[in-house]
Amino acid sequence: MKKEYEPLFTPWKIGNVEIKNRIVMTSMGGTSIFGWMEPNHFDKEAANFLMERARNNAGLVLPGIAPIRDTMGGKWLYQGKGKFDKLKSFMDELHKTGAKMFVQITAGMGRSMAINDLMVKMIKNPVLGFVCKPIFNMDYICASASATPNRWDDSCYSKPLTVKQIDQIVEAFARTALLCKQAGVDGVEIHAVHEGYLLDQFAMKYTNQRTDDYGGSRENRYRFPCDIVKAIKARCGADYPVSLRYSVVSKTKGFQQGAVPGEEFTEAGRDMEESEWAAKHLQEAGYDMLNCDNGTYDAWYWAHPPVYMPENCNLEDVEHIKKFVDIPVVCAGKMTTDVASAAIAEGKLDAMGAARQFLVDPEWITKTMEDRENDIKPCINCHNACFTMCHYEGASNDQDLSDAIHMARCALNPQTMQTGKYKVVKTTHPKTVAIIGGGIGGMEAAILLHDRGHKPVIYEKTDKLGGNYIKAASFSFKERDKKLLEWYRKNIEDRQIPVKFGTEVTKIESLTEDEIIIATGASPNRPHIKGLELATEATEFLSGKSVGENVIIIGGGLTGCEIAYELVLQGKKPTIVEMKNDLVAVRGVCLANSSFLREMLAFKKVPVHLQTTLVEIQKDGVIVKDKDGKQFRIEGDSVITSMGYHSAPLAPKSSHVHLVGDADHVGNLRTVIWRAWDVGMKI
Repeated sequence: MKKEYEPLFTPWKIGNVEIKNRIVMTSMGGTSIFGWMEPNHFDKEAANFLMERARNNAGLVLPGIAPIRDTMGGKWLYQGKGKFDKLKSFMDELHKTGAKMFVQITAGMGRSMAINDLMVKMIKNPVLGFVCKPIFNMDYICASASATPNRWDDSCYSKPLTVKQIDQIVEAFARTALLCKQAGVDGVEIHAVHEGYLLDQFAMKYTNQRTDDYGGSRENRYRFPCDIVKAIKARCGADYPVSLRYSVVSKTKGFQQGAVPGEEFTEAGRDMEESEWAAKHLQEAGYDMLNCDNGTYDAWYWAHPPVYMPENCNLEDVEHIKKFVDIPVVCAGKMTTDVASAAIAEGKLDAMGAARQFLVDPEWITKTMEDRENDIKPCINCHNACFTMCHYEGASNDQDLSDAIHMARCALNPQTMQTGKYKVVKTTHPKTVAIIGGGIGGMEAAILLHDRGHKPVIYEKTDKLGGNYIKAASFSFKERDKKLLEWYRKNIEDRQIPVKFGTEVTKIESLTEDEIIIATGASPNRPHIKGLELATEATEFLSGKSVGENVIIIGGGLTGCEIAYELVLQGKKPTIVEMKNDLVAVRGVCLANSSFLREMLAFKKVPVHLQTTLVEIQKDGVIVKDKDGKQFRIEGDSVITSMGYHSAPLAPKSSHVHLVGDADHVGNLRTVIWRAWDVGMKI
């Protein structure tokens, strides 16, 4: 292990509980030991997930949020002794690893509940809402401090919780915490004065307009989380540790308005001055640790930083708040081991919080300890599987039901929270397998097939592995994507998988292998538009083709917006033309990612023409048409087209020909990698 990391591997205490190292696996929705959307129970898949991370040297393990009352059906978490009996057996085994575990319990989501179109109908249609109430009581699920607009559909308003309901929730926390203590759980974490969830909605002025004991003054706004910790301590004893998930500052301008890095703004939520007071106040109430980051659902990219956010983005604010408390302080948010270790060594931080890196590679701490960092598969902050809650103009939460029910899966590691579906099973009939294309899909398939006992060989027409992902990773802000490419290349080399570089396969009949996988990616769409030959296609730009200072981007999807942001970073002046009524109006792109791009481009004053179609490309600009059919001209030095892609496989599927990745259907890294496993497991 590198000497600079040694501070990370020193013991520390939360209350009277000693933690063996200073790496905290922070909670991720979907990894709750009590299940997620379904009625609460002891969840075996989550238990396996948590145990594997504990065995791989996580110091403190925090499962995903456990709703104090079921989202589906409304049963209280403390009801049903059987799951706590199973939890006790699990804790006995987990403690053998040397790890500790706190169970994170949430009061609820309030206006942050990611409602979909069906839920919107339940809220707006009294008859449908009444019929569905025994299963989904939307009035309660979305209840908040005050009548405030839902983050995902601002035409839906939360109903204020009554004082009686608040009292029931406080009592439920105390009863649940005692059952956790009796089951051997080392502590509980209260979720959360953080990220704009329910308790945070009580704490912040812009979401709390109450006039009773839970509104108005600071003391009143923070009364709810203080009541909870006091009730837990009264029931479990003063020595039982209680952590609080805490956002230091909200980084929020208002409803559905975040503040991007570098922006000057007036804070609508919790500013630093209030946070200095609140941190001390919460400690005095009885909290034993603050597990910190920044943001709200209105500024979601701070709490769930996408690839565009700087690394260690919350550290400066968390280091500041540590000066105002005597209890341990943890920081999360794209934390890096070197920076976290240095902060701990200097006494500016007590522990490093990490989350999604645990989804990608459960062994990353072990590999760090063994000085094998090059073997760590890096998280690229894509949110393509762990958090696909998607929102754009005209849609609430546009998310697949499967994703809503099964969060915390991983685009880069299909086995995460899906061990029953994705397995490495040794073959009894080894085959030779030709893989045409050495991109991510081809390499993933080759690694899996090799590990199963087959003999894959990659045919790659260029002199380098990576395919189209080399271009996708070329952005200046995608350093982790570049590291992912290196990880794949190293794993192909370590396994000594043959790669035939400079070999373009044009006819599959020329191959002699038993099975064939086509992983040749996709081709750009080339619609019949006058002057199209004058434009630079997105992949050409990403391959290094130069453009002018004033650049018109045709297509405001994910790639088009990323290109616009890259051009802004280069000091150029992009303009976006998009047919739809919003930027990044596609399913599968997390709101944390898309809202950053929308709000950063707005902050940088990038002109955006929505509901506008391209008519003609000229040498010094374009002719476009707005939604009313009016044509107008936009001047520019260069035009970049980002108008989507289509599959063009070398051959169709057959009994021994398989399609992987974009050659099968155009998607994202998740569809590429999961499809590689779907194919690779069946050969």
